[in-house]
Amino acid sequence: MKTEILAPCGSMDSLIAAVRCGANAVYLGTKDMNARRGADNFDSEQLKNATEYAHSHGVKVYVTLNTLVSDAEMQQAHAIVKDALLCGADAFIVQDLGLVKMMRECYPNAKLHASTQCSVNTPDGFRKLEELGFVRAVIPREMSLDEIREIRRCTDMELEIFVHGALCMCVSGQCYLSAMLGERSGNRGLCAQPCRLAFSADNSGSYDLSLKDLSLISHIKEIEDAGVISLKIEGRMKRPEYVAAAVTACKKAIDGGYKSGDEDVLKSVFSRSGFTDGYFTARRKDMFGTRRKEDVVAAGSVLKELSHLYDNEKPLLPIDMEFTCKTGEAVRLTATALGKTVNVTGNVPEKAMNKPMTEESVAARLSKLGGTQFYADSIKVCLDGGLIIPASEINSMRREVVTLLSKDAVQPFECKDYSSRYEIPHRTEKPYYTARFTDASQIPAGHPFRRIFLPIWTSDEDFVKSGAGVEIPRGLFGTESRLKKELTHLREIGVTTALCSNLGAYKTAEELGFKAYGDFGLNIFNSEAARQFNSPVLSFELTLEQAGRIAAEDVGIIGYGKVPLMITRNCPVKNRIGCEKCGKKGVLTDRKGYKFSVKCSSYPCVEILNPLPIYLGDRMHEINTDFVHFYFTDETKEQVLQLVNMYKKQEKYPNKYTRGLYYRGVK
Repeated sequence: MKTEILAPCGSMDSLIAAVRCGANAVYLGTKDMNARRGADNFDSEQLKNATEYAHSHGVKVYVTLNTLVSDAEMQQAHAIVKDALLCGADAFIVQDLGLVKMMRECYPNAKLHASTQCSVNTPDGFRKLEELGFVRAVIPREMSLDEIREIRRCTDMELEIFVHGALCMCVSGQCYLSAMLGERSGNRGLCAQPCRLAFSADNSGSYDLSLKDLSLISHIKEIEDAGVISLKIEGRMKRPEYVAAAVTACKKAIDGGYKSGDEDVLKSVFSRSGFTDGYFTARRKDMFGTRRKEDVVAAGSVLKELSHLYDNEKPLLPIDMEFTCKTGEAVRLTATALGKTVNVTGNVPEKAMNKPMTEESVAARLSKLGGTQFYADSIKVCLDGGLIIPASEINSMRREVVTLLSKDAVQPFECKDYSSRYEIPHRTEKPYYTARFTDASQIPAGHPFRRIFLPIWTSDEDFVKSGAGVEIPRGLFGTESRLKKELTHLREIGVTTALCSNLGAYKTAEELGFKAYGDFGLNIFNSEAARQFNSPVLSFELTLEQAGRIAAEDVGIIGYGKVPLMITRNCPVKNRIGCEKCGKKGVLTDRKGYKFSVKCSSYPCVEILNPLPIYLGDRMHEINTDFVHFYFTDETKEQVLQLVNMYKKQEKYPNKYTRGLYYRGVK
């Protein structure tokens, strides 16, 4: 398959810029349920116009439905999919596993692309996406070239990679910082980007969560050789000039003509202290940067020039034409382009009084395709001698075939109605308790927890003595082989359960004989998703009411704990002060003085914890789930016992705490 340049379109102007500069596909969102709800986006009529324009230029349209969807919104999501298919959408970029299930059942013809928000980062994870019906998956930005090659070997799915644009500090789909601080959820398309504010590892007011923008355009040949077929540009919130510049740069790179001057132009139009390729090259240094005054000023000198890149239609598509003019027969023009062939019939030619038509004069008329998206690739003229038709008629026939070829024919698709098929369980008993601990020393004797879990790096002795299951890390980049060896060993010593926060870990655990349980990182936000996992911990972005209405067996919420707000492959503390000074006690301080603990491990990523614990002990009577999960981090055994007693007695918390999002919800 030809390498695809996939451009972001937050508006019709951006779409036109992308198409005229040579993008092979665009991705865009409707007014709801997409990860850039702050962009202009497209209503139904605009989507139809956008799709018709793109298709008339041989460009595919992928509609983003890459947010979490509540039960109350599933019917609306069904309608959005139907409307997009009626408009001719070629595929859908999806995050929510419940939405995926609905789409597979109701719209079996719809092509599904797995969003990077799915947080899949292992070969088993990509295999699971393929099993779920995805035909393409977006590779996480944090993967190195060698890790991408490993993914290519494990799946037949098409692979897509971000090659240019903003770089989030957190692994996509696992960031809850914006939601917890201001109810604006990245998983719901309204991230407020608080990570671009001051979060300092050394109390200096530094910006230790702000990464430079990504640019892999100089690595496109390596990416192609690795078997990735789609080059994705980030930026649906960016202006059309940005889109034009990035698409043009990608085209140059594919053709081998990308130069340092082209990168300078990209830096001028938008950057944060320049660009980085640190994840791709596995050299994760000098990756942090902010939007400086000089970055902003630089754009002024290039924007007007870039706008000329898409001023007019570009002849990007070949068209083949055959003109037949025979004595006593109506003239015919057959044209082929965009995989279609059309025919136009004119009048019967007359005998020429003076100067008859020639093959050359007809071909010259037919080749005048200026102002259209086509250029004449081949023109065949079959002409009897001594004939003539008006030049205006040839021009009219040429224009008509261009119009016919540009028309978009929507492909038929299967559509089944959707309605919620599940009854909300009537839960009469008090929720039981489960827990994860950072260390076995926190576990009190005679604890009340039905299930407990310890991190995978816990000692064999502690696993056996405590009877705990294993908590599998969320960030597993390049470590699946090691993970499988360690899990196989744990099965041999009698560990039988696993708590899994991503699809890859869940699949790996099940195949190795563990009873897998779903954790919060799976972002289970609706009943369709909850029913795909065993006893899942629901997303803590749900309200208590929404969680209580999940129609699935044995679901729970995090009722206590300093929950992780970010997981990142590039440690902000290591970058600022180094590991020696940190001593595994890293802390980030925000502009209000709150302290966010940074927890590292023997696996590739670090987690950044909320400074205040969620506490619901005095609201237990309002919880309508089967269990409450305790997320213990730095508590002592004595504190754990105290907390358990407080929950039993439904006491108020004596220190600062948060209710999380259980009453606020997310936008």
